[in-house]
Amino acid sequence: MRLPSSGNPSLVLLFGSFSNYNTSFHYLNFKKLAGKTLFDKIWDAHVVDEIPGGPSVLYIDKHLIHEVTSPQAFAGIEKRGISVARPQNTVATPDHNVPTVDQHLPIKDQLSQFQVNKLTENCEKHGIALYGLNHPFQGIVHVIGPELGITQPGMTMVCGDSHTSTHGAFGSVAFGIGTSEVEMVLATQCILQPKPKKMRINVEGELETGVTAKDIVLYVISKITASGGTGYFIEFAGSAIRNLSMEGRMTVCNMSIESGARGGLIAPDETTFEYVKGREFAPKGEDFDKAVAKWKKLTTDADAVFDKELTFDAADIEPMITYGTNPGMGTKVKGQIPAESEIEASNLKTFSKAMDYMGFSAGDTLVGKEVDFVFVGSCTNGRIEDLRAVANFVKGRKKADNITAWIVPGSKQVEKQANEEGITETLLQAGFKLRQPGCSACLAMNDDKIPTGKLAVATSNRNFEGRQGPGSRTMLASPLTAAAVAVTGKIVDPRTLL
Repeated sequence: MRLPSSGNPSLVLLFGSFSNYNTSFHYLNFKKLAGKTLFDKIWDAHVVDEIPGGPSVLYIDKHLIHEVTSPQAFAGIEKRGISVARPQNTVATPDHNVPTVDQHLPIKDQLSQFQVNKLTENCEKHGIALYGLNHPFQGIVHVIGPELGITQPGMTMVCGDSHTSTHGAFGSVAFGIGTSEVEMVLATQCILQPKPKKMRINVEGELETGVTAKDIVLYVISKITASGGTGYFIEFAGSAIRNLSMEGRMTVCNMSIESGARGGLIAPDETTFEYVKGREFAPKGEDFDKAVAKWKKLTTDADAVFDKELTFDAADIEPMITYGTNPGMGTKVKGQIPAESEIEASNLKTFSKAMDYMGFSAGDTLVGKEVDFVFVGSCTNGRIEDLRAVANFVKGRKKADNITAWIVPGSKQVEKQANEEGITETLLQAGFKLRQPGCSACLAMNDDKIPTGKLAVATSNRNFEGRQGPGSRTMLASPLTAAAVAVTGKIVDPRTLL
């Protein structure tokens, strides 16, 4: 199916075309074609046109926006004198800059307040659904999409945020875009995009108790490096992946980009369908049954060929933690930082710089190192399953005196559920306090910043220099490992306390 165009499309043409063309690609019939991957089936069904020797013009089913990357995009379309092509296909929420305490009060930071106000203004002007502060659907954009049933199998989804790959857990092609591309999608509901190569990563076998989805993805990235997925879209498969909950699958796909990949996805199955069923914006009744019939066709054909394929044994995966300044610098919690002799010569300079920044040394044992902050939250691990894991672990225990802990729900829905399930009370009794929804300490764009020199164990997705605040030091881990650190005050293998 192709949208009408005159001649070869270009960026200029895109901004003047397609805005009133009433086509939805979400419920296309995915015909059985031999030798196609799941990614191919979704991508090819959404190709509007192809530029010879260049990118595809790809139709986008859902466009998620937030306060940071959208103001310039709205200003761009208004400068061109055009409106949002399909406001009904766009969903907005503030998340990056919002405070996680006293959300009923005006935002103190002027830039943050300006961006949140501009998002409200632009959504009102263009008729876009906005879930603002204190709305029951507000939260981190990659948390609210799935929990509200906005995210569905077979979709193409974009957002001006790297971790849009989260939505691939539902069998969708989802990826982050830049501000100029946000403008392009607002104007045309399409995007110019080169088709990535395809990789499949299989994780086979059963995970040991205490080993989680976060450990799977940290393990994989430690093996393929933070650049091993560059140029690829990754399909995650294998029995260990199929046995994950939807929350676990979202964690894996969320961090796929930390290997350099364009995104990650997992074929939908009964676990997916049950998760989507009954959610606010999911199809209902007979429409849901029809949708599932189509979604069941979203699988990789047995004879499909990937550009690269890797297989890992789940039995080899243990609780993981990072020790450096990119997510590929990870090891088993009970392991050691590699010796310099184990580092490739081309990576030695980066390794040494990371050790200097983190205050660690090659060959160090991590267990027993004292920690200052623990952060549980983000679009990687701020869902109800994550908070349950933390609450179950700390129940009957107390937070260590040397730990400052920020437990941040990913959305108002998660916050509400935590209150109803008694999670909030369990955390309080253990010396923790549940904050309000937002991206929080995942990135230093709001008030939740780790102080200079302090060491934080975080359930988020990036451990770059200064990511959580100028001079802050970050170690990435699972919610279970973070909970264990919070009650002991030091790095510990959570399995020793289960």
